Amino acid sequence: MTAEERKNLHAFQHYVIKTLDPTYILSYMSPWFKDDVVQHIQAEKNNKGPMEAASLFLKLLLELQEEGWFRGFLDALTHAGYSGLYEAIESWDFQKLERLEEYRSLLKRLQPEFKTTVNPKDILPEVSKCLISQECEEIMQICSNKGLMAGAEKMVEYFLRSDKENWPKTLKLALEREESQFSELWTVDKGAKNVEMKVLEDDEMETSDIQIFYKEESECQNLSQNSCPSSEVSHIYTPMKLRNYQQELALPAMEGKNSIICAPTGCGKTLVSLFICEHHLKKLPQGQKGKVVFFANQLPLYEQQTSVFSNYFERLGYKVAGVSGATSENVSVELIVENNDIIILTPQILVNSFKNGTIPSLSVFTLMIFDECHNTGKHHPYNMIMFNYLDQKLGGSSDPLPQVIGLTASVGTGDAKNTAEAMEYICRLCASLDTSVIATVKDNLEELEEIVYKPQKFFRKVESRTTDRFKCIISQLMRETESLVKSVFDEIGTISLENMSHIQYREFGTQKYEQWISTFQKACSVFQLPDKDEESRICKALFLYTSHLRKYNDALIINEDARMKDALDYLKNFYTNVRAAGFDETEQDLTRRFDEKLQELESVSVDPSNENPKLNDLCFILQEEYHLNPESRTILFVKTRALVNALKKWIEENAELSFLKPGKLTGRGKTNQNIGMTLPEQKCALDTFKTNGDNKILIATSVADEGIDIAECNLVILYEYVGNVIKMIQTRGRGRARGSKCFLLTSNAVVIEKEKTNLYKEKMMNDSISMLQTWNEAVFKEKILQIQIQEKLIRDSQGKVEPVPDKENKKLLCRKCKAFACNTVDIRVVESIYSQKFDCLETS
Repeated sequence: MTAEERKNLHAFQHYVIKTLDPTYILSYMSPWFKDDVVQHIQAEKNNKGPMEAASLFLKLLLELQEEGWFRGFLDALTHAGYSGLYEAIESWDFQKLERLEEYRSLLKRLQPEFKTTVNPKDILPEVSKCLISQECEEIMQICSNKGLMAGAEKMVEYFLRSDKENWPKTLKLALEREESQFSELWTVDKGAKNVEMKVLEDDEMETSDIQIFYKEESECQNLSQNSCPSSEVSHIYTPMKLRNYQQELALPAMEGKNSIICAPTGCGKTLVSLFICEHHLKKLPQGQKGKVVFFANQLPLYEQQTSVFSNYFERLGYKVAGVSGATSENVSVELIVENNDIIILTPQILVNSFKNGTIPSLSVFTLMIFDECHNTGKHHPYNMIMFNYLDQKLGGSSDPLPQVIGLTASVGTGDAKNTAEAMEYICRLCASLDTSVIATVKDNLEELEEIVYKPQKFFRKVESRTTDRFKCIISQLMRETESLVKSVFDEIGTISLENMSHIQYREFGTQKYEQWISTFQKACSVFQLPDKDEESRICKALFLYTSHLRKYNDALIINEDARMKDALDYLKNFYTNVRAAGFDETEQDLTRRFDEKLQELESVSVDPSNENPKLNDLCFILQEEYHLNPESRTILFVKTRALVNALKKWIEENAELSFLKPGKLTGRGKTNQNIGMTLPEQKCALDTFKTNGDNKILIATSVADEGIDIAECNLVILYEYVGNVIKMIQTRGRGRARGSKCFLLTSNAVVIEKEKTNLYKEKMMNDSISMLQTWNEAVFKEKILQIQIQEKLIRDSQGKVEPVPDKENKKLLCRKCKAFACNTVDIRVVESIYSQKFDCLETS
């Protein structure tokens, strides 16, 4: 800690004293506070209260001279849940905490009414994210032991100390949902406009870039399941018949207007795009030849849309072709564009073509259709394409520009905290796509609702294990491994242990711990010592230790949501592979430590008392739903690939569920040495789920809410799977069949409340669209133009300076062991993707 930081902490100590209950973080400060000091602070709280205890704590904290205490203090705040105080100290900006003062004053005045009218147990699930977990537990305990009034009084006390800037608004929403009379007294709008603009920011940080969409599924891949009877499919080509709501969506585009078509999954937006495309090609003035480009953001979507457009338009005599990253090396993009009427592209292909000059201008196209157009932002390829378009538009070029159509189930709301900000965000998206119309279904809603069935949503709180011996054993192995990491730093003695403080308070079995490992390994990859042999030895040891920590962390995640047996099998498989590899002294030591605990782990994993109660609830839901409807089709969403495999194995080995014959669907990428499914494997899994009646359940990661066309299903289960409003609506959109259901199963009550909050955010987006649709079109176009001019000025002022290449040949070393991998002259660049002829370079 620097002298300036110490001075700042002293200067802003009154914020810490008013907010912090030091007893919640003392357990994380044990490296710096001895037991007698801890007891002294605890006694100060018991005798005089938390503010006096915080004052004493801060005094003792500022007297510390040991290295790393400041970082340890910040980590302790994070671990205990003091995110607002952490943020303020990290940036030395306490304005957000200061703005809460007027709400604290108001709540103090209203306290007598609060405790007589508010049932704290009713609103606690809604407001718990604004409090510390220990505080929530204490409120419930006081309610049980002393009554609701005492609990409400304690809740007020904790609100007055809350560091969450959104607690006033969250409390307001909770009171309104419970229809509490106190809601009329608790006003967060009057006299507090600045705060209201910020009150949702904490939530929005979790749901930033709120693109509320279903992730388009290329409906025409199976038109019969979305918008047309199966008998129409083979005869749909001439003429195409649209439903009334689909005609409503298509109308602005058919009038030649640049527009965004925003409508829910399953309503047939791809069918609408086919209709627009056909109308465009047929209605161009005589002598003018049309050329359409359809952009699909992901490879599976590209494959599906290429098939859909080819099947439809080739029977009408049009030429259709596609190019993706997987095929671009084998074909000429220039010739594909020149020789075809309709071209399906992954967007990066066109970006690369602009760079190398094979496609000089967008004027070669007469219509551009962007699937999943809400992605048009920042450095996304969609935005790179539209930068080219807007430069041509604003640069005064006389060359014609293509019409632009966007398809999405949601335009999104970005980081907006209220309707006004959401409207501004949507205007910026329209400016990026140069669209002046947002087409939604308004006049034919009844017809739309007959086609698109919104699944009934259920929230189910499930229980976790009350005791977990497996976790205790693995956690002890992780602590031992962390000690080995620390010993390496102690050995070299030249690196501050300040950075190591990040490891000491991370919770095992979490994504945060995984993130720490990734960050730590990146730091190790650039670590240097004068003695290169020593450097190589140190780096290798650190990578081995953290690799084992990662596997232990993965196992704890599996154990939390699946069987202990599956988590143990995951580790046993890992150590089998370790033994089969180099198996040096470090790995032998780590393997020995695991082997010493293996017998005990085997014992606890087969103990029936250690069964996961979450799985019992999942089993009950599946049995109940298949009893009601034996023909049910289910998609089960989970967080990780390892969990997909674990649950698939559990279902197959469960006598009551094995009839479901589960399939699985995961991403294609490689993460942590875990190879995903190849594209053919994904296709096979999807085809099997669509066509094989025996395959009744598909277990999937987020790849299944990323736009891949999935057969009609009537049951969606989100198993500890919720992150933001995007995933909520994506996965909800999978249940297409009439009477479909969507279950959220979680052991965390706060997660359920967050999911309910996502519904509120969805409404904000819909309200914003409706308000924008009332604007005069000329006014809207002028607003869009001003945004475009402003954004172009910013882009031009931030022009990139091309780096000067270093032509000197250099050796590249393996980042793990620092062994020679190859020379820089061996590297080649193909379409902005690095590759070379030695497999070992992927570790360098």
